[in-house]
Amino acid sequence: MEILASEFFQRALIGGVLIGITAPLIGIFLVLRRLSMIGDTLSHVSIAGVALGFLIGVYPVAVGLLFAIIASFFIEKLRKTYKTYAELSIAIIMSGGVALASIMFTMGRGYNVNVNGYLFGSILTLDNVDLITIAVVTIVVLVAIISQQKELFLLTFDEDAAAVSGLPVRFYNVMISVLTALVISASIKIVGALLVSALLTIPAACSLIIARSFRQSVITVVVIGELAVVLGLMLAGVWNLAPGGTIVLLLIAIMLVLMLLKRGMKMGS
Repeated sequence: MEILASEFFQRALIGGVLIGITAPLIGIFLVLRRLSMIGDTLSHVSIAGVALGFLIGVYPVAVGLLFAIIASFFIEKLRKTYKTYAELSIAIIMSGGVALASIMFTMGRGYNVNVNGYLFGSILTLDNVDLITIAVVTIVVLVAIISQQKELFLLTFDEDAAAVSGLPVRFYNVMISVLTALVISASIKIVGALLVSALLTIPAACSLIIARSFRQSVITVVVIGELAVVLGLMLAGVWNLAPGGTIVLLLIAIMLVLMLLKRGMKMGS
């Protein structure tokens, strides 16, 4: 109870709850469209932006966000160029992101550039600016998904049919990529760039095990995401563990339990 009264933990809990909604929500669209690796790609690019932000003295998350949005446009452009080998776009941008980040790290050696918190997460150091950024991203994502849910549903399950029906497919593809970039940039200080894709994909993997409809999948990913974030933060606070790693391991544990339960039900029937 003492840790709940701490202001830094309250900020961490608020930030975690907000990301626990948006990351899994975006993740379900990525997983169903077989774009799970886009999270890793944009997170690596974001880290390059974070490092640059430290170098030039600008809010690191903002620069990381800008880098991720630019990368999302490049991914969509390359996906159109290599239609048959769409996964190439992700591999190319990821390679570029890692290369750029390594150069930024090298340049920052003499400037005391510390990006460990962004690599592995540093949710307990969230400040008011971070919370405002996360809150704005949450509002943007929720408004976009709720207002365009029918179009996104059609695009997710049948992109060709969406195009034939007159839906501006390119616009919606870019929109999903940009929303993903926003969520990842807002998440990296919470779970870290190296773990953020887990928050996007594992709740979606859990929903594929138990959900029987798209609506159920959406509800399931948010519930599982929130459960892992809140419980992970509590455990990390009590036992002095890394919050990002604790959250991800809890997500994996939930997935394994669901798999065993489903297998047990099948054997029982």
